[in-house]
Amino acid sequence: MADEAADLGEALRRQADTVRRLKQEKANPEEVAEQVAKLLELKAQLGTDEGKHKFVLKTPKGTRDYNPKQMAIREKVFDIIISTFKRHGAEVIDTPVFELKETLTGKYGEDSKLIYDLKDQGGELLSLRYDLTVPFARYLAMNKITNIKRYHIAKDFDIAGQFDPMIPDAECLKIVHEILSGLQIGDFLIKVNDRRILDGMFAVCGVPDSKFRTICSTVDKLDKATWEDVKSEMVGEKGLSPEAADRIGEYVQLHGGLGLIEQLLQDPKLSQNKLAREGLGDMKLLFEYLTLFGIADKISFDLSLARGLDYYTGVIYEAILLQPQNAHKEEPVSVGSVAGGGRYDGLVGMFDPKGRKVPCVGVSIGIERIFSIMEQKVEASEEKIRTTETQVLVAAAQKKLLEERLKLISELWDSGIKAEMLYKKNPKLLNQLQYCEDTGIPLVAIVGEQELKDGVVKLRVVATREEVDVRRENLIEEIKRRTCQP
Repeated sequence: MADEAADLGEALRRQADTVRRLKQEKANPEEVAEQVAKLLELKAQLGTDEGKHKFVLKTPKGTRDYNPKQMAIREKVFDIIISTFKRHGAEVIDTPVFELKETLTGKYGEDSKLIYDLKDQGGELLSLRYDLTVPFARYLAMNKITNIKRYHIAKDFDIAGQFDPMIPDAECLKIVHEILSGLQIGDFLIKVNDRRILDGMFAVCGVPDSKFRTICSTVDKLDKATWEDVKSEMVGEKGLSPEAADRIGEYVQLHGGLGLIEQLLQDPKLSQNKLAREGLGDMKLLFEYLTLFGIADKISFDLSLARGLDYYTGVIYEAILLQPQNAHKEEPVSVGSVAGGGRYDGLVGMFDPKGRKVPCVGVSIGIERIFSIMEQKVEASEEKIRTTETQVLVAAAQKKLLEERLKLISELWDSGIKAEMLYKKNPKLLNQLQYCEDTGIPLVAIVGEQELKDGVVKLRVVATREEVDVRRENLIEEIKRRTCQP
């Protein structure tokens, strides 16, 4: 329907041009009348006298607009996350929003069905990127980079390079802890596991090698589904034996800290598996570093954590928000994941022509979920959110002072001060002051006839209504002092 309307609209414009041309050329009246009749017919087909098409005003599915208040919250979140990434020495990169389809295919396991395909005008098969990790791995391989610490769109943080075990991994968990503490969105817990421990567990439980990845994707659903549902999928859909599923169930319900790691290192079955033994050894080392960082109390070694993406090779983790316990619950319950990541040592080698591997570990922050939580928190508290950073409003005390306001605001802008003025020649002073109250602007620089004669500007503090005369030549310095601006 939209295409038909667009074609009709274009035909209408062409027909209108034809009628105008014929009239200018003073063509035969009968010919002009015939073309006017066609014009009216096209207008009728479009359904309005003006020939305007009525569009459905909505955003595409899966997208949304953000109003100024929501954007102010987003910027606050971004500032906290980016400052954390920078504090840890990260550089910033960006990659296209779409990739060659072959770059993304086969990297995500069962999540691959969520990739959106498209084509460009050159005929290449393209897909919208599903995450930022695969594009990062492609970027490293393309540019032959073997060492980098980067962040991407205030969302992803990664460390690439050959380093001693668990030091970069521990830093990633420390970063998640800093971000969630800084955002103050509630109590949280960071679950950790290791793909090698999972694979070792699957092996000793009797899972065939060919089913490791698909069973891993099913275990990953334990945060949202009951063990009975997960077991049913393993057996009914994935073809696993009920006995193997039961053995998995004994392990995936375990969680704890160093004590659990020591216990599993002595487990008669798991300790005999090389992969599991390696993973448990690194997990023990990781917890030692997390203890030194002072965050081990927020970390839980959890064998149910699987993270179904195919590219993970070692440590994996996920941060969840907790709902406070109450009289009906023995312990806090999860209200959703807000960050996740892990080690993916084989991904870059998949893109490198010579198969050279670049070890990588990273974390992705669940931006949209965090935004939603922050918005709900602000709504509940009825906190007033400023949607601009304006420091001062340039106001007039009397009429006919527009030129003076324009000169003063230009000086402020040129000095790096964030300033506004009302777009009226002669606004009422009360309206100007009310505007500051409504928008949260902290200062008003008032220009008046007497102030101009005395060579001063009246500076008003909106919150206290205190007023002080400031010499014009000292105004910029005074505003910067009061707004703590360097």
